[in-house]
Amino acid sequence: MTRIVFLDRDTLSPETTLRAPDFPHDLVLYGRSAPDEVASRIADADIVITNKAPIRADAIAGAPRLKLIAVAATGTDCVDLAACRKAGITVCNIRNYATNTVPEHTFALMLALRRSIVSYRQSVIDGRWQEARQFCFFDHPISDLAGSTLGIIGYGALGRSVARIAEAFGMTVLVADRKTARNPAPGRTAFDEVMRRSDVITLHCPLNTETRGIIATREFALMERRPILVNTGRGGLVDEQALVAALDAGQIAGAGFDVTDGEPPAADSPMMRIADRPNVILTPHVAWASREAVQALADQLVGNIELFQRGTPRNVVG
Repeated sequence: MTRIVFLDRDTLSPETTLRAPDFPHDLVLYGRSAPDEVASRIADADIVITNKAPIRADAIAGAPRLKLIAVAATGTDCVDLAACRKAGITVCNIRNYATNTVPEHTFALMLALRRSIVSYRQSVIDGRWQEARQFCFFDHPISDLAGSTLGIIGYGALGRSVARIAEAFGMTVLVADRKTARNPAPGRTAFDEVMRRSDVITLHCPLNTETRGIIATREFALMERRPILVNTGRGGLVDEQALVAALDAGQIAGAGFDVTDGEPPAADSPMMRIADRPNVILTPHVAWASREAVQALADQLVGNIELFQRGTPRNVVG
């Protein structure tokens, strides 16, 4: 009997159906698993499912039967991939399930910030409309997306979907090349030029050693057009202390973040300290979480496990 352990089932919506794999198995579900609980919980597992629960080298070493780690997400930074390769453990992830939900959330943040939606809503609640004594008032800035320039960092499935929507809005799209690229590839724009020319910058790259802190003090200083910065990727892509300083200095016009560096963020973290500012919108890592997308993820997750069991694994992470 194949033993399957899901370390953090609560990271999927309770309304999401997780169908049973089509082979004999024993499925153990944990709502969540603290880092110090992982090793004991996977010690006798053949297959482990994790979304964000960390699986590190010591836990892997103590799980002699483990053959597959099925990550219930696209990002695999919660898994020690080098230790898995050494132990002959396959790691697979979820791909191309959020090509509607993340871009839609990205544009929700863009539109809300460019049009001061949150500020105007609060003003109406506070009675400002009655105080104005006319059909409208102009307390907060409003800017169109049409005619503005969008800089995209990370041009996988999500970045491409964002670009298509941006073009429909009438935006000019710049796709950033790697920061280290000496000459931009065809269809790409030099990273620093994207920083200088963009009215909105949006992040859709994975978090790794190359991309951690990809936006920091140096990059904020390059942002000549005081852009809005949108991050629906990973919190560690942006230096949060530098973000606060950039907002304070007026180097950027606003920030729309769905992620933080460490989740949930500490109450005194940089992102929580600015969360109530009118030009900041912070949502709790839910850009991926439309009902349709989460169900698609769950279906793909089980499919990945079944295909591995048949000897034809897919979405294998190197």
